[in-house]
Amino acid sequence: MDRNAFFRRIPKIDNILEEEQILSFIQDYGLSYVTDCVRLEVENLRKCVREEEEESRIEQAFSSLYSRITERIEGDVKPKLRKVINATGTILHTNLGRALLSPKIGQELAKMLSSYSNLEYDLEKGERGERYSHIKDSICKITGAEDAMVVNNNASAVLLILSTLAKGGEVVVSRGELVEIGGKFRIPDVCAASGAEMREVGTTNKTHYRDYVEVVTENTKAFLKVHTSNYKICGFTESVEARELKPLSLETGIPIVEDLGSGVLLPLEKYGLPHEPTVQEAIEAGVDVVCFSGDKLLGGPQAGIIIGKKEYIDQMKKNPLTRALRVDKLTITALELCFLEYLKEEGIEERIPVLRMLSEEQSVVKRRGEALLHLFQKESIPGEYSLQPSKAQVGGGSLPDTYMDSYAVVYHPEKLSVSQLEARLRKGKTPIIGRIWEDDYWMDLRTIQEEELNEIIETFQEALY
Repeated sequence: MDRNAFFRRIPKIDNILEEEQILSFIQDYGLSYVTDCVRLEVENLRKCVREEEEESRIEQAFSSLYSRITERIEGDVKPKLRKVINATGTILHTNLGRALLSPKIGQELAKMLSSYSNLEYDLEKGERGERYSHIKDSICKITGAEDAMVVNNNASAVLLILSTLAKGGEVVVSRGELVEIGGKFRIPDVCAASGAEMREVGTTNKTHYRDYVEVVTENTKAFLKVHTSNYKICGFTESVEARELKPLSLETGIPIVEDLGSGVLLPLEKYGLPHEPTVQEAIEAGVDVVCFSGDKLLGGPQAGIIIGKKEYIDQMKKNPLTRALRVDKLTITALELCFLEYLKEEGIEERIPVLRMLSEEQSVVKRRGEALLHLFQKESIPGEYSLQPSKAQVGGGSLPDTYMDSYAVVYHPEKLSVSQLEARLRKGKTPIIGRIWEDDYWMDLRTIQEEELNEIIETFQEALY
């Protein structure tokens, strides 16, 4: 192999920049950016000539130089955060953004992106206002709480609450509630980060009222209850509910704080799902401060919602951490619109996508699957496909042992392996995220939207042809 001959064939960067196709990129993206992309690909070609042992591979690298330059230029300027089609059957898929927002909320967010707003301005008084004022009334009306505020997620909410109420003191928590929610967020760790000392009581499976009584000292600042929303302990168990703990709280003046996690505002039994403690139940039980997520069963944006007694919320608003953890106008807008939907509860399942997916009859899911199957047949997509019963789940650390009847389109390709197909669909113009089971590709219709069916066909055509 004559490597020197290959080196002499490598085009000069200045010559590449004068090519008509590259000149159009320069006009669109600028000389500096395009030059950097060209230089990187020329260097990759040089490396190939220097290290590759097969001449055919070197020739291939030469022939594909301009296509690789184009891919680099266009790829680097595309947004990395993209829409994907969730075909997994997991409704609150953490890796795919959890709760969907309704188109109505999306339209309002689009307005807020390109305009000023009265985020911290009181239009009635003509003076500075408070960003929480836009959502406080609706949250309090729905939950029965005295006051409310919002931070960027529920982990932040727990951190802020403990930092405000228990810093330098002890927080009493049952050993059966020392949860980890993922991403290395653990109750003991967040306690330590808040400056509070955690005092464990009871055992993993059993905690009694007397366990709390015995550890109370003048240094006890809060009782922390944590809803174990992402796992269950069954069998020989006992725990102390907030309602049962309230007499001790009143006697000692120690507030009860409860991390509810998912943030349910409606009884899930109406959808045929197991009971999940609601936010209203916590307030009725006398919990002083409750926090929960916005982007789980509530069906809103990512946020940590804190509600409870006004005296404690006021203290949190003065905590320096609050400014670091505060939310922006987009979150405020989305949350306000989401809570307003709960004020008019009738028909809410059609207005909150998460509730729609939870409540949708299996027959409706099946019809959507039949429509997708018809499109596969109409467009003559090669391969074997059928509609099969499936099981969907809530996800997002909610109702971990609960599955819903669903339907999935099951596909087996003709000329590709299933793993190759999965990779191509994942990298398509509109990526599809499904699941592989028994050497077939499954697409669960409970998490696929009606308007996404044609996009699925387009992505399959791109992947197979």
